[in-house]
Amino acid sequence: MQYSWKRNLVVLWIGVFFCSTAYSISIPFLPIFLNTELGVDTNIEIWSGLAFGITFLASALISPFWGSLADKYGRKPMLIRSGFSLAALYLLNYFVTDPYWFLVVRILQGLLAGFVPAAIALVATNTPEDKTGYALGIMSTSGATGSIIGPLIGGFVSHYYGNRNAFLFSSIIVLVSALIATFFAKEHNFNRTAVRSHVRDDLKMAAKNSPFMTLMGLVFITTFSIMILEPLITVYVMEMGVTKANASITSGIIFSAVGIATIIMAPQWAKIGRRIGYGKVLFLGLIGGGLGNVLQFFVTGYIGFGVLRFGYGLFFAAVYPTINAMIVNVTDSSFRGRAFSLNQSVSQMATMAGPIIGGLLGAWLPIRWIFIINGLALIGSAMLVRSKMLKRQVNHPQSES
Repeated sequence: MQYSWKRNLVVLWIGVFFCSTAYSISIPFLPIFLNTELGVDTNIEIWSGLAFGITFLASALISPFWGSLADKYGRKPMLIRSGFSLAALYLLNYFVTDPYWFLVVRILQGLLAGFVPAAIALVATNTPEDKTGYALGIMSTSGATGSIIGPLIGGFVSHYYGNRNAFLFSSIIVLVSALIATFFAKEHNFNRTAVRSHVRDDLKMAAKNSPFMTLMGLVFITTFSIMILEPLITVYVMEMGVTKANASITSGIIFSAVGIATIIMAPQWAKIGRRIGYGKVLFLGLIGGGLGNVLQFFVTGYIGFGVLRFGYGLFFAAVYPTINAMIVNVTDSSFRGRAFSLNQSVSQMATMAGPIIGGLLGAWLPIRWIFIINGLALIGSAMLVRSKMLKRQVNHPQSES
């Protein structure tokens, strides 16, 4: 049967959707699970933060290694390895009764992760060049959709069937991802005679590619800008007059507004990027996201806040698929798996650091000022993208080879 990149895109979209859903299922009840099931009665905030962040730290440290294996043995084997490993580890959570063993399992989840960057790299290397931006835009909606659906499923399953059964549900869902990757994902355009590189050499190669390093800096800033607000949105909503009883659901809807905006606009931005250039689209996304953050400083009601978050999301939806498309432009195909794994490492580091810094700033400054800081950081990033140097390097990536 003739290879179809569109069929592959659909298959991998579904796989990433299920994987992202499985991960985010545990977000609503993680502190409750630690308290009621594992006996953590004191310092629950610290335990929750540690259980959340330690997975990202482990994943950030190991991602370059998995990227090196992906470029040697293929991206599909990495999908299969990660999918089945995560299914087994989610199942282990069902049986854990000690908080320290729970942290061990969370570390292993980070170490054996890699489904999403492998899927993105597979799409990037197995899609016609003129369709790559569109395909990566579509892929970005997959993780966003899973992140919206997952907490809703997690809240429902944990409420009606118990926290442990929610982990069991996650295991089944990520097992579906693994089976999809095994039987339906196809990988072409792959040189199996390539010599496997070492992580140190990969880092040196990345350091020599200045546009790629610039893009990694943008990945850190943009991911950090999202995660710095993670511990603050619910508190900010309560400061606007929402009762504690309704704060979780109200902030959940506001969080979802950004994800829904991403689903709507990410594919459209990818199409626009093919017409006017990815650098221009990235600039518009960062400027719109920066101004959207600044405007949130002035809002005083939670409804207006939610509307602004949605508007911010419509512009910010341009950022990740555009950066992914630009990574394809500035890296050689033989380095692409490692490039996306390094991208994942940087993103995971920002995901871990953002909530910590956000919590500290929230205790030191009024929360509304953090939107100003966030907005200025994104506007500054937009100015970097606008610079002639980055534009020239992205448009002529061969100069780096």
